[in-house]
Amino acid sequence: MIRAATAADLPRLFEIRDGVGDTRFTDPKAVTEMEAAWFLDNGPVWVWQEPDSAIAGFAAGDPRDGTVWALFVAPGQDGKGIGRALLNAACDSLRQAGYAVARLSTEPGSPAERHFRAAGWSAIGHSEKGELVFQKPL
Repeated sequence: MIRAATAADLPRLFEIRDGVGDTRFTDPKAVTEMEAAWFLDNGPVWVWQEPDSAIAGFAAGDPRDGTVWALFVAPGQDGKGIGRALLNAACDSLRQAGYAVARLSTEPGSPAERHFRAAGWSAIGHSEKGELVFQKPL
């Protein structure tokens, strides 16, 4: 169900990223297709896909700084454990890259904030954009 993404998956990943309600990217141009391709080569980017179904979500950590930069689940796929499994895969990748702590950020009051708190992440402050910054030991 979880596998590494390929270049052929990029259109679906952008479709999910741009279509997720409360946790949609505020700036869809923040990660371009060229940057996403870099993460495919250096990430990895993890996807959740049931046999004979479309990709239902994706996640990725940045091996350069130990952050989880993406966690998106397609509309209608919430509550199935997909997000938690993908987040664990991204964190495992960061652990393998040598990090002892992972960080991420999200909008205050969002469903993502509740998800991260429930998964044991601790809020440690705010980013320059006003997002909550979380961390979790790996």
